[in-house]
Parts: sequence; structure tokens; C-alpha cells
Amino acid sequence: MRRLHTDDGTLAALLDATSGAALVLDRELRVLAASASAVALLGGAPARGARAPDVLCGSRLDRPVAEALARGEPVTAVVPHPGRSDATRLRVRATPLGPRGRDGFVLALEPVVGASPTDDALVDFDGFLTADPATQEVLRIVARVARTDATVLVRGETGAGKDLIARALHRRSSRASGPFRALNCAALPPTLLESELFGHARGAFTGAIRDTPGHVVLADGGTLFLDEVGELPLELQAKLLRVLETRTVIPVGAREPVPVDVRFVSATHRSLRDEVNAGRFRADLLYRLRVVPVHLPPLRARRADLEPLLARFLDEANQKGGRVIEHVAPAALAALARHPFPGNVRELRNVVEYAYAVGEGDTLVIHDLPPEIVHPEASSDLAAPEARRASADDPEAQRLLAALERAGGRKARAAKILGMSRVTLWRKLREHGLSPS
Repeated sequence: MRRLHTDDGTLAALLDATSGAALVLDRELRVLAASASAVALLGGAPARGARAPDVLCGSRLDRPVAEALARGEPVTAVVPHPGRSDATRLRVRATPLGPRGRDGFVLALEPVVGASPTDDALVDFDGFLTADPATQEVLRIVARVARTDATVLVRGETGAGKDLIARALHRRSSRASGPFRALNCAALPPTLLESELFGHARGAFTGAIRDTPGHVVLADGGTLFLDEVGELPLELQAKLLRVLETRTVIPVGAREPVPVDVRFVSATHRSLRDEVNAGRFRADLLYRLRVVPVHLPPLRARRADLEPLLARFLDEANQKGGRVIEHVAPAALAALARHPFPGNVRELRNVVEYAYAVGEGDTLVIHDLPPEIVHPEASSDLAAPEARRASADDPEAQRLLAALERAGGRKARAAKILGMSRVTLWRKLREHGLSPS
């Protein structure tokens, strides 16, 4: 493949005249042209047709440019200089040409002088953004495990990003070209869950008019993500264990086993060891699912991630049109920093959506935030006296009640405010001894 030079044509000359150090990419993210300034900055011309993510990001864990380009999104990120082994870094500004990079990208490059440590610490791992060192170590483990077929159990609170980890395990594996199936084990009653998971044969029950494959068979050659696996009934746990041991599945109402080649990734918000001790989960299934355990810290334990995540969600909302928020008032940022975010990253995203809906102008002010963030004590006082007395020492219970009060008792709305599913909200209400009715 031939090398690019400054005499490659008008495109490279135009880049030098208008953008300085820059690369032009096609829709497949291949380098079409490089300005003379970019060639000098990189220490050599990238081969025409080389993929920009490989040129700039290589195989490193932190690939903010590569991930944004893959999603067709604009991005500004600091990356280590690809041609040097010292601490030299480059700032890359990617601008899509056409909707979601349909016509390619222009990448503007510049050397970084005296950049803040925050730039270097921020990692974008397949959409999972973090500057927290402990969380980054978890992601390094995930990156290594993804290259194997090991069964993974992800533990983390609701909204912490367990689904992102499952999808990253799939995308970074040799199964990436195969299917990715996800099933929330808490979202369906046991009778429907068995059919959804294992499939059913024609005539297995009323309404079963044809053979229907379940998620296990549909994930053949790929990955099956079982979210909230701790909610599986014991009888289904035994059947799942058999699938893991034999690599075959017997649909409901069928007799013959169907061979499957599936990687299992599971997730739970609770300790399955405690569930085993309580008699609610099989120990043998736990050991099958927990070959590689991954624990995701909650957002309140990685406070350095709050501002980068807030900036990402604001950028996403700004691109949708309507209100454009360019600044966050210090008082609003301080209120967000104080909030414990029981719904984690999902709740923060919902807070941004709320702010866009109720506020106006280019600055997010404190009054644009939900009441339970602005006035947490007052919000808790809105709960019914009986329930408040029952949960006076439990901050999470008070937040649940405050969200219900704000939602006028509507569970679906309260769940959205908290950044969790309705099923999770009902379960948490029961755990705290609060009537979900």
C-alpha cells in the first residue's frame, strides 16, 4: 500500500491550508489523506487505507477515539503519541462528515502541552466511561477475559453498567460476529421465563402452535447475557445447570436435546453466596456461573466519574436538538456531587433528561434538577408518616419513597426517576418492608 505525501493532491493541500495537522477518513474509518503537518506530527505518513483506530489507539485498553468513531460520534480525546514511547501525547478532535459519520471523518491533531492528569486518566471502554483507578483495573480484567470463553458473573448495583460490560465481553471476543442475546430473569414469571430461556415444542402448552427456539438456542455461536440471574426460580436453576454441564438444551415439551455453543455472561445486584446460604440459589450453579467474577463499583464510589459522565450525557442531549446546554452552574454541580445516586449511571442520565425537559437556556442551573437532589431532606419529608417512621434510618428507603411521592404513586414513573426498572423498584420496596401497592 503506497504512502501518502504532501504532493498527493489537492485534498492534502486543502487540509494543510484549513485544518493544519489532520487526517481524512472514509466511512470505514480508513485513512484517505494526511496533511503535511499531520505527517510531521506523527513522525511519518500512515499508509493509505490504514484504519485510523489502529493507527491512533492500537490495542490499548483506553480507546476513546476508536469507540467514538465506531459509534459515528464526534469526540475530543487525549491519546499517547502512537509513534513514540515517551510521555508525549496528542489531542484528537474527530468531526463526522454526514450523519453519524456516514461520509467519513476529519481528525484534527495537535500536540498536548501541560495537559491535566484528568485527560490521561479518563478511559472509554466500549462506552463505559471512568477515571476511577479501581474501576479501570476491573476493565483491564474484562479486556483480558474477553479473549477467552470463560463464563463471567458481573455483580453491581442497578444502573452501574453491567449490561455494558456484558456487551464489551461479546464485542471483544472471538464470538463478536455471532449473536448477542440478553434476558432479564426478573422481568418474567417462571412459566414464561422457562419458555423464553429454553424454547418450547409445538403443542407443549395451549397456544404453542409451532416449535419456538429460546434464548439459549438463539445465542448459538455467540453470547447469552442473563441479567439478574439471582431471580431464577430453583427449578429453572437446575435446568440451566444442565445446559452448562452438557452444552445441550431440551425445549419445553420436547424430548431430544439440542446441542448449543454459547458463552454465558450473568449479572446480579446481590451476593449469590448469601443467596446460597439462604437456600435460594444452587451452590453448584453458582460455581458454574462464577468462573470469573467481576464486581462493578457504584457511582458513589467513583465520584471522579460524575463530571465526565455528565458531560457525555449533555453532549448526547445537545445533539438531539432543542435546548443546548453549554454550561453547568457550580451550585447544580455541587448538588449532584452530594447526591448518592442509588440508580447509579442510569439515574444520572435520567437527571439530564429531566433538566432538558424542565429548564431553559444554555446553563444547567440547580432548579433544573429533580427535587430529591436539590432538597433531599424536604423530599424525604413528603413521604407518608408511617412509612417514614418505618425507614427513618434507611436513606435508600427514603429515596424510594421520595421518588414515589414525586411520581404521584406511579411505579413506572418513580422507577424512571431512580434510574431502575419497575421490577427492581418493586423488589427494593419489598426488601425495605414498604408496601408496593
